[in-house]
Amino acid sequence: MTITYSCVANGRAVLAELALTGGSYQEAVATMLKLVLLRAEPKTIMQMGSFVYHTLFIDGITYLCATDNALDTITPSAFLKNMKYNKNQDDTPISTLRSQVTDVKNIMSQNIDEILESENRLSIFTDRTDDLQTTAKESQKTRKALRRMWWKHFRKVIIITVVILLSIIIILLSMNVIPT
Repeated sequence: MTITYSCVANGRAVLAELALTGGSYQEAVATMLKLVLLRAEPKTIMQMGSFVYHTLFIDGITYLCATDNALDTITPSAFLKNMKYNKNQDDTPISTLRSQVTDVKNIMSQNIDEILESENRLSIFTDRTDDLQTTAKESQKTRKALRRMWWKHFRKVIIITVVILLSIIIILLSMNVIPT
């Protein structure tokens, strides 16, 4: 019994593969990955053509191997478990890639939070600017109205003063206090 093909896939995307014999496995592997995703079962065994495909599906990652012996299920199962529980799993390209993806996701989340905070601060600043503009326009209107009122009052005071002065002059003239 020989394991002729093996691969590791995330969803339908093959991340790594090794074919020990010639042949085209792509069509059968694509079908198997589709079935694994549809069934979402931890283990699947299926014969296609002259090969038997064994899969182990854990956390969205599919470990797949193809054998040329339909009767042996122990060897492929042990092989798939060995792929899954590799001693240096932390150093594998997949775990490194996952770590990098997690880091990028965290950084993107932080960036989105910062953008939302900046947008909130900008909105507050815009509202305050609008309030200041409104207050400035109202202040100008109030100043103009106060200036008009002051001039009206000032005119009245001048008119009253002139009338009083004229009245005093007329009274004094009529009393002959002021020589004419």
